[in-house]
Amino acid sequence: MKRKHLAVVFALWLIVLRSAAADELATRAREVFKKYQPAVVTVQLVVKSRIGFGGFGGDARESKQEVTGTVIDSAGLTVVSLSSTDPTSLLQGMMSGMGGDGEDSAKFKMDSEVSDVKLLSNDGSELPAEIVLRDRDLDLAFLRPKTKPAAPLAALDLGQSAKVELLDQLVAINRLGKVASRTHAASIERISAVVQRPRLFYVPEGDKSAAGLGCPAFTLDGKLAGIFVMRATKSGGGGGGLFGMQGGMTAILLPAEDVKKVAAQAPAGKEE
Repeated sequence: MKRKHLAVVFALWLIVLRSAAADELATRAREVFKKYQPAVVTVQLVVKSRIGFGGFGGDARESKQEVTGTVIDSAGLTVVSLSSTDPTSLLQGMMSGMGGDGEDSAKFKMDSEVSDVKLLSNDGSELPAEIVLRDRDLDLAFLRPKTKPAAPLAALDLGQSAKVELLDQLVAINRLGKVASRTHAASIERISAVVQRPRLFYVPEGDKSAAGLGCPAFTLDGKLAGIFVMRATKSGGGGGGLFGMQGGMTAILLPAEDVKKVAAQAPAGKEE
């Protein structure tokens, strides 16, 4: 009976410890979320796209979409995932490796153009913007308001960053869609892999992260870990068609230091 009693006490003790740890995690995560959520915005895009195959061009289509952006300076410079603004470029790059000799890639062509960009501010106002820099290798796009905002925008400091270790837990901040009133959302992400080559990046746990592309992720002490983007490689030409490309792309967390280096190349905004 004593052994059973001790086992029950030990089990209850473990439950209490786990509950306390979960409460502490939630408390720290909420603090990070509250501090940085104003810098996460909705970016509204109008995209014109055309798909051609075998030398024939398809009909052009126009669509309106919303993606998550992260403001990185008070004048409104905002970073998003390039593939979320131009998914055709991602697919085009992957398709270019399918034919081996390049014939299929010459036949298949996808083009898109962003014809209108707006930053939807937290107060509900719209700021007309434009894409000022693209980095296809890192899947980054940077945009600025066409005119200087009337008041400084809440922004993240890319210099206040931290490296991440395997199995670290991070707080990701997202912006939901119109159906959820574009409410800010948070998720706890655990790092399942740290990739060192050809460059450093982090892989979130699970097939699909709860965070969306363009979302920032923070350590529990409030340091910026990076921005979620899409990483893709060309198909090896081993067949499988479009479905064979699925293993060639995945969402990753790009370190904030890499984002900072590219952002430094963005043209300056207007002063007026």
